[in-house]
Amino acid sequence: MSAVVRAIPRSILYTPALSLDRVVKAWSYDADVHLIDLEDSVPQAEKPAARVVCRDALEKAPQPANVAVRINELGSIAAVHDLLMLTDSTVRPGIVMMTMVTSAAEVTLLRRMLASAGAQPEIYVTVETVEAVTDIDAIAREADGMVLGSADLAATLNVEITWEAMLAARQAMAMACARHGTACVDTANFRLSEPSVLTAETARVRALGFHGKATVHPGELAAINQALRPQADDLRLARRVAATVGAANGGIAVLDGNMVGPPFARMARATVAREDAWQARFGGVG
Repeated sequence: MSAVVRAIPRSILYTPALSLDRVVKAWSYDADVHLIDLEDSVPQAEKPAARVVCRDALEKAPQPANVAVRINELGSIAAVHDLLMLTDSTVRPGIVMMTMVTSAAEVTLLRRMLASAGAQPEIYVTVETVEAVTDIDAIAREADGMVLGSADLAATLNVEITWEAMLAARQAMAMACARHGTACVDTANFRLSEPSVLTAETARVRALGFHGKATVHPGELAAINQALRPQADDLRLARRVAATVGAANGGIAVLDGNMVGPPFARMARATVAREDAWQARFGGVG
């Protein structure tokens, strides 16, 4: 894990930039990060108007550092207009989300482009291409966060969006993000009428090592936050594990009938550091 512990969002709410009122209303929902979408949810003919909505919404955002903007594919003229709007805005988002990325070089290029205009947002990558999955480690090294884009990836693979079809991509993301300390966020749930699917999927991605989950519906935020935000009992246990192993001079010890040792202590310390970082950035948002 990297030396710098990132404050990683546990919930990201996507809202299309089609209505200023709708985007501003989203600020009232209890999401760690509010994402304004300029890409798939905005028809091509409406993208110019959507940029105006995005710019005006940023000016009204109570915490711009916790606002993300999803731009169009970097190689498109639409992305050029997106970036000009963002860099010309008086208020800039804390996160810029990339789409249809195929290599780490794109992340580096976008970071340089934004920096040339004095902007230094976090850069998140939507993992939705086969190339992104196969180059996942290099992309995770360059990005601040990754979000699984199951719809486009499934369409490329010509498969349904199922747990089995997305498992390899999820495992690759979890491994790469753990290595580089990158935020690892799961895809949105598209089966909105089946809340049990969301509950099961969120528990499974947490078990894989994911930190957060995206959603397109505010009604899902409570379940996501409950499953993925820091829990007091978990933090107490992590601190006890670290203290117990420390008292054993970094060796093997027994806590509540379970054997713990250096790997458990390392995980516990990482858990505490990550949750403290989350609390400092997002804890007062909800």
